[in-house]
Amino acid sequence: MAPPLPPHSLSARPTPHLSRRRLLTTSAATAGALLVGASAASATGSATEDPWPDVIPLPNGFRPEGITIGTGPYAYLGSLGDGSIYRADLRTGAGRIVSAGPGTPSVGLKLDDRGRLFVAGRGQGARVVDIRTGAIIASYTLTTRTPTFANDVFLTPGAAWFTDSFQPALYALPLGRDGRLPGADEVVTVTLSGAWTQTPGETVNANGITRTPDGKALLVVQSGVGALHRVDPRTGVTTLVDLGDAAPLTNGDGLLLIGRRLYVVQNRQNAIDVFHLSTDGRSGIFEGRLSDADFDVPTTVAAHNKRLYLPNARFTTTPTPDTSYAVVAIKC
Repeated sequence: MAPPLPPHSLSARPTPHLSRRRLLTTSAATAGALLVGASAASATGSATEDPWPDVIPLPNGFRPEGITIGTGPYAYLGSLGDGSIYRADLRTGAGRIVSAGPGTPSVGLKLDDRGRLFVAGRGQGARVVDIRTGAIIASYTLTTRTPTFANDVFLTPGAAWFTDSFQPALYALPLGRDGRLPGADEVVTVTLSGAWTQTPGETVNANGITRTPDGKALLVVQSGVGALHRVDPRTGVTTLVDLGDAAPLTNGDGLLLIGRRLYVVQNRQNAIDVFHLSTDGRSGIFEGRLSDADFDVPTTVAAHNKRLYLPNARFTTTPTPDTSYAVVAIKC
């Protein structure tokens, strides 16, 4: 067992600034109402607003799942098929494969400020890719228990945290202050307990992950039961986040926290539910629902330039080498 994580492991990492806008056009008493996004604009963007594309095509057969965006206007996406990494220019929609896949899936991914992409690899654990060269610079077996499904990843200054959809556990790769990656034997396992009740078998449990606004705990959505958990990263003890009368987060997938606003992607609902969280992340107020006519089972979300970007995984469509895929951008 590796040593406990250092005290700074959940310190706030800078997040992109997005201007706050009014999500609901009615009073606070109607907080359960739905907000549906504007109808989809053309793939070349809106002529009356900015020219950046609202729909970015991906290679046919790519099968995207995760997305991450750094400081520049580039999104990185992973393939559920062969694990390749694709870079898309958010300004033009053009893109290319920057890292050929190892033949195993890429699921959730996050980019750090050193040009390293941390990739959840489903049953193959995790790997780290240098986006400048496309090379895999580290690989990790997160657990020897089966079944396992490394689904999503979240970065803090002290660790890369991974969820496992088939095991009641989180895995952390401790990161040195100098950027040092851990050795293969330094993976930390944090068993989930408290309010957490694991659904057995290969039902999707832990999925999207982020931190609380105060940076003292983690937030994990449990897809199968539609619950949001606050997780103590040192003990694994969870408590349910009080979301009031909001509907369950059924098929909850990727999470994005900006300030105290939490975006929860619900993939097969083709929707994003939006909450204003308390500072400690123990409760939240439902603000509204975002959707778009171009959504086709979006899985997760990243932000840039006052836009949200979501890859369409199209889980309800049988994948073939000719199946089309895209990233959809909506204003936020």
